[in-house]
Amino acid sequence: MTSDYFEFYELPETFRPDEAALKRKYYALSREYHPDFHATATPERQQEILHLATLNTNAYRTLSDPDQRMAYILGRHGLLEEGKQELPPDFLMEVMDLNEQLMELEFEPDPEIMQRVENDVKDLSDTLDAGIEPVLAGYEGLPVDTRPQALQQIRTYYLKKRYLLRIKESLTKFATRS
Repeated sequence: MTSDYFEFYELPETFRPDEAALKRKYYALSREYHPDFHATATPERQQEILHLATLNTNAYRTLSDPDQRMAYILGRHGLLEEGKQELPPDFLMEVMDLNEQLMELEFEPDPEIMQRVENDVKDLSDTLDAGIEPVLAGYEGLPVDTRPQALQQIRTYYLKKRYLLRIKESLTKFATRS
């Protein structure tokens, strides 16, 4: 059974939840659904409490982490289906140079090139973050009919960030080798 974490926490779907409210809700429900307080309940009720406690933990874990929260929201709207993760051609052209430099690094480690690629990835990442921030911050206030457009922008951002993360991971591997 997949539950709506936002509904479970009585929160609107948002990319920028009130962190303190999220934490308060988590702790309140942790106390309410703590198995020790339901030791004398029927086995069925104990099972239900266990389910709710698990749901609470999963909801908090997902909603308190910005990346997991983003993936969760996109997934809820069917925007992260396997095999449909195409990136915009302009972005792929932009990172093609980075990928070529990565391939060179694989055969010939060069701290200078590594540093340059790291800086380029960071710059790209910062630009992406700055560009998406107003969309993330304003999402909750958008009229329902304009949300799909915002979600498409966020999806593209998410896929680009994942791609850059893979490049960063490759750089880390090269760094540990040299």
